[in-house]
Amino acid sequence: MSAAPGFCRDCLSEAGAGPRCLACGSPRLVRHAEIHALTVAHVDCDAFFAAVEKRDDPSLAHVPLIIGGGKRGVVSTCCYIARISGVRSAMPMFKARALCPEAVILKPNMEKYRIAGRQVRALMQALTPLVEPLSIDEAFLDLGGTQALHGASPALTLGRFAREVERQVGITVSVGLAPNKFLAKTASDLDKPRGFSVLGADEAAAFLAPRPVTFIWGVGTAFGARLAKDGFSTIADLQRAAPADLARRYGAEGLRLSRLAFGIDTRKVDPSREAKSVSAETTFDADISALRPLEQALYGLAEEVSARLKKAALSGRTVTLKLKTADFRLRTRARTLESHTALAGRIYAAAHDLLAKEADGTRFRLVGVGVSDLGPAEAADPSDLVDTSASRMKAAEGAMDRLKEKFGRDAVTRGILLDADIRGRRKGR
Repeated sequence: MSAAPGFCRDCLSEAGAGPRCLACGSPRLVRHAEIHALTVAHVDCDAFFAAVEKRDDPSLAHVPLIIGGGKRGVVSTCCYIARISGVRSAMPMFKARALCPEAVILKPNMEKYRIAGRQVRALMQALTPLVEPLSIDEAFLDLGGTQALHGASPALTLGRFAREVERQVGITVSVGLAPNKFLAKTASDLDKPRGFSVLGADEAAAFLAPRPVTFIWGVGTAFGARLAKDGFSTIADLQRAAPADLARRYGAEGLRLSRLAFGIDTRKVDPSREAKSVSAETTFDADISALRPLEQALYGLAEEVSARLKKAALSGRTVTLKLKTADFRLRTRARTLESHTALAGRIYAAAHDLLAKEADGTRFRLVGVGVSDLGPAEAADPSDLVDTSASRMKAAEGAMDRLKEKFGRDAVTRGILLDADIRGRRKGR
């Protein structure tokens, strides 16, 4: 029986029947019966933050690297060497340090990562206009109809793309190729790092069957426990259930589970998908219960969110306050404004009202603020003939923004921040 069609990921030559490429000798061959027919891909940068740091500092190439901050923060990401010791994203830093005491720890440099992310995104958009970003370092692509443009199948085009990312950006990506988004994202995780995996429709049900129900996107720990209590521990259990029974138990979510259990996903790659919120948060080096330092931290975060909204020409209407207590309990409170805003003052005012109700002596380890229900900047902060405070605030912040742009971020400081001594690790999305 002849080998399935495929190609060499290093030189892109057609894969022969043997274990190595006949042209360059590389063992990095990818084969699949449907490889040249499938068009939907999920591309994920490998250990993105850590990869960018290793690219910029060769001395870090062969050491465990953790991107995070402070003893009380969490791991943003870590390299694959650190993962051997059990370190994982979102793990508390104290636990990561205990698992891998020899690791180098760096604070995130989000501006550097955004630049690299934009470079990768530009290479994606050169392949197809159908690019749906999921985050700074991953996206879905639909390369249907691009074969004549690129003179190659979508699979080969993606192989070239992966090589170009390594050459131009200096990091690696993993690619999953499949007939739909769910299977493409599943495939991209199969051979990390620097992987290229293919998952066809005919093999999907058998591949998924032994996986736990939490393997399905959107099924978290709590819902997974509920499913297990109802007798659905594995995806095979869902496959054996009648769709009507799952719908009766879980409504529309039950029907979604029934489809995804067999690898059926009808969602299209949507290039118009936009960010749903803009947020920033900080984890304190020591728990804080007093209102004043919480206010100071909150105002700095409101300024950060405002700056990012303005830079993206966006505004938002719903302000959400996020707090995490000393015992890791999460509190979120939200307020919807009468009109969209991008002003730090309005964002802070709404979040402060929410904060004042929560600051009852409880010790907090984290505070954050986010803005959602996004719209264009033109919709923000309309003038009011009766209440002119919004117009005055808009003019004042505009003047401050121009001074900061000309002389630096610290050129102008609000009075609320002058006595601030809030040490922590910030994170923005």
